[in-house]
Amino acid sequence: MLYQITDQSIHTEELLQKIQVDTSGAINTFHGIVRRSSRGRNVLYLEYSAYDTMALKILEQIGQEIYTNMEVDRVIIVHRSGRLHIGETSIFIAVAAPHRQAAFEGCRYAIEQVKHILPVWKKEVWDGGEEWIHGV
Repeated sequence: MLYQITDQSIHTEELLQKIQVDTSGAINTFHGIVRRSSRGRNVLYLEYSAYDTMALKILEQIGQEIYTNMEVDRVIIVHRSGRLHIGETSIFIAVAAPHRQAAFEGCRYAIEQVKHILPVWKKEVWDGGEEWIHGV
């Protein structure tokens, strides 16, 4: 289990090495990537702001819910904070499980919970303006 809020780049290959165990037959991942356009606007960059201590506790809670309610071996959830440019990873989730269904379900549950309850805010900055976005 690994949970982080970080202002550093997310190194997904390193995280994939950490999640692998010999009891897992499946690893499901989700990579949230900063895209160039949003709602018809040319995005320059995103700015993520987090209440770090509370966000970390909530990531741990989400991971524990997955671990308790689904047959999984390991869970990793890492979310960025600070300024992110086009193509950068904003969130990485990995769930290792003996079977694919639990890995898929755990990964989906994690991202849906992050979107609904994690105290992280996203500001889109585009040509000519900026806006805080709800439900990052």
